[in-house]
Amino acid sequence: MAVVIQENQKPSSTRKWLLIGVVLSAAMMELIDSTSVGVARADMMGGLGATSIEIAWVVTAYALGNVITVPLSAMLSSLFGRKLYFTVSVAIFTITSFMCGISTSLLVITLWRFVQGLAGGALLSTAQSIIADAFPPEEIATATAVFGMGMMVGPAIGPVIGGYITDTFSWSWIFFINVPIGIISTILCWKYVPNFADTVKIKKIDIWGIVFMIIGLCSLQYFLEEGMNKDWFESTEIIIVFIMAVVGLVAFIWRELSVEEPAVKISLYRNKNLAIGHFMNLILGMLLIGLSFVFPLFVQITLGWTPLKQGVFLIFPAVASIFAMFFVSKFLLKKIGYHFSSVFGIILIAVFMMMLSHSSPNSSENTFFWPFIIQSFGKAMLAVPLMAMALVGLRGEDLAQATGLSNIMRQLGSAIGVVLVNIFVQHQDAITNNIMSAYINPYNPIATQRIASYQAIFESSGYSVDKALTAAYETIERTIQTQMHIVSYDNMYFAFGLLMIITIPLIFMIQAPKFGDSKKKE
Repeated sequence: MAVVIQENQKPSSTRKWLLIGVVLSAAMMELIDSTSVGVARADMMGGLGATSIEIAWVVTAYALGNVITVPLSAMLSSLFGRKLYFTVSVAIFTITSFMCGISTSLLVITLWRFVQGLAGGALLSTAQSIIADAFPPEEIATATAVFGMGMMVGPAIGPVIGGYITDTFSWSWIFFINVPIGIISTILCWKYVPNFADTVKIKKIDIWGIVFMIIGLCSLQYFLEEGMNKDWFESTEIIIVFIMAVVGLVAFIWRELSVEEPAVKISLYRNKNLAIGHFMNLILGMLLIGLSFVFPLFVQITLGWTPLKQGVFLIFPAVASIFAMFFVSKFLLKKIGYHFSSVFGIILIAVFMMMLSHSSPNSSENTFFWPFIIQSFGKAMLAVPLMAMALVGLRGEDLAQATGLSNIMRQLGSAIGVVLVNIFVQHQDAITNNIMSAYINPYNPIATQRIASYQAIFESSGYSVDKALTAAYETIERTIQTQMHIVSYDNMYFAFGLLMIITIPLIFMIQAPKFGDSKKKE
């Protein structure tokens, strides 16, 4: 029997925290799975007989499934009931995890990953709305912080778990480990997850809205994921996909603003707080998730870190984020308010990026430790009040719609951020390589001395004169490549820091909740 929470009835304290624990465990399972798969891609290539480009479809297929269900989660929750929809999504995610683990070909695992993405898209957005709905309106910042804590832990431990499982067992166990967790989560979700209060049943499903959304968002996601591999608009395929994305999204927006019962309530963006809050969410997705994509590449390619070492390093900032979110929601917001907390958060994130912009070949874990701790506090000081301000006054189905839109904005922001990072770094690589290579010439005494010293080392190791000279030039080239990448990444961090500062005026355009009003409600 479904548990329905009325507007004037909230779950008891014990039941509320049981509900939060159950829902977070399901959402974290999705996050851990999606982040650990990236670590195992090299082993999956060997096991499935796929190239590095082909194996990317294991990630792309999941993202395409995700992008379909995230914005539809609120509608599907209303259609089937939130309890049933969330529980079935957990069950499907569990089943498809097992099917991914036993897959023996790229095509089969790609299909199952797509279905898994459809189920996984429901977990994050629905989990966020369930947690937010479990708290009274005046405690929305606490709800945001609780959800944020879980969202920090998943991506942090995912690479560590993925690296350990891949090294110790095989890549299949990255998926198999979800099965016992998923079975327990499915049972507990059916027991504790409530339905919406006073939900109005959907009279007519907005089929055309869903069709336009799938065409638009999937085409856009594919364009962002595959565009760089196919040289963007040099590819006829990418041009066609881009046109489909534009036409699909325009038709989707027109449809959702004109139909009586839209699949996705875009009209919620008439709420200025929600519109600006979600735009900032897009920016955060671009900058922070884009950065989380590039940092592993930076430390693994240029500094020689292993995936496991990088994953272990990120655990400490995740723990700091949990403490920071609790501190912000319970103490800081009441002392300095929502706006100033957000501004200080932006400044701390910008400081973090500026500190990373001074990375060098000698950088180590100690170099990055404090910058990442600073980022953890900055992210909490910005994300908690920002989401709380964006969701002010929204409850029930509107809240579910808003959290679904928030997650899709963050997901699209991350995809755009990864593209921008790649384009920026490639452009900087070309510029930096040209500048550095120009110094390697017979007229530069420093370059000639360095080449001569390398040549002497290789000759003393038994190389002939010609081969020693060739090896010396190759060594110089590798040194230039390493320094080139570091300079490019440093410039990218600096540019991202400036972009964060530019967003500060937007914060003061959002109306903040008043603590005085909250006390009256209590």
